[in-house]
Amino acid sequence: MTNDYFALEAKSVVKRYAAHTALKNVSIAVPKQSVFGLLGPNGAGKTSLIRIVNQITGPDEGSIQIDGTPLAPKHILDIGYLPEERGLYKKMKVGEQALYLAQLKGMKKQLAKKELAMWFEKFEISDWWDKKVEELSKGMAQKVQFITTVLHKPKLLILDEPFSGFDPINTNIIKKEILKLRDEGATVILSTHNMESVEEICDDIALINKSENVLSGSVNNIKSDFSKKEYSITFKGNVVAFANSFWGGFEIISRNQIEENVFRAQIRLTEHVKLNDFLSGIIPNCEVQSVQPIVPSMNQIFIEVVEKNVAQAKNETEEIETNNSINPSSNLEGNE
Repeated sequence: MTNDYFALEAKSVVKRYAAHTALKNVSIAVPKQSVFGLLGPNGAGKTSLIRIVNQITGPDEGSIQIDGTPLAPKHILDIGYLPEERGLYKKMKVGEQALYLAQLKGMKKQLAKKELAMWFEKFEISDWWDKKVEELSKGMAQKVQFITTVLHKPKLLILDEPFSGFDPINTNIIKKEILKLRDEGATVILSTHNMESVEEICDDIALINKSENVLSGSVNNIKSDFSKKEYSITFKGNVVAFANSFWGGFEIISRNQIEENVFRAQIRLTEHVKLNDFLSGIIPNCEVQSVQPIVPSMNQIFIEVVEKNVAQAKNETEEIETNNSINPSSNLEGNE
């Protein structure tokens, strides 16, 4: 794909801090006008990458491009960043604080005041304009920071745990605003541990673990790739006839009766068996009422990939230690 398809590209980015490598050749490509989930456990390297994109720090190796051009100071005005660590001046009035932050992003005072009034009304916090920030609840302060992040209509939004501190109703409000901003042309990078939100609003994701990108792609494709050919089948008829009607090629994982003579079974097909072939085998012996694929959640995929990656890293470490103990002279040779 051409560079103009991507809002942001990180290419082989390396970031080191003293003896710790925070990012190891990390590459991601964020499509324009999408919601992109940047996922990973705590300490995986997500924040290091976000700080590089915001030019708070720089990469030791690799490059970052915005809209196909190398990252530069001019791009600061094109980015809206909501950090995980909240930072409003507690003694300032809410409206005064919001106006100050808007002008730092290059907005004229009168335009900023007009736009802020619209956002404050939308989020039902207009009455708090002249109150001090320290009087706000955590959720209300979060609303103010979200507003100041998106107010100047940046092309690229980076939201780090934007749902933290919100109840379900306000979380849903923010989700709708994120999708609306995407539909109006913005690209959104969403860093979160909330896998339910990832499934609801993310188009693509990258999963970083132990400083490396271990999984990336569209949410739909990833869920399909991790599917284990499992299905939930509701049928009416004899259970024995159902089980015996298709010899081999599938495994019944669970089965329960939901009403008289009606059962629901969870099955897993082997690789060489297609669903249509399976259904053709059972239809003559029972009445199939519904068939639903069982697709893993992003939370299940997240855990599976991270645990696999941790186990792989552990095996590699043990292998290196074993080799060094068998041939200790190799360490000396490497240091010469």
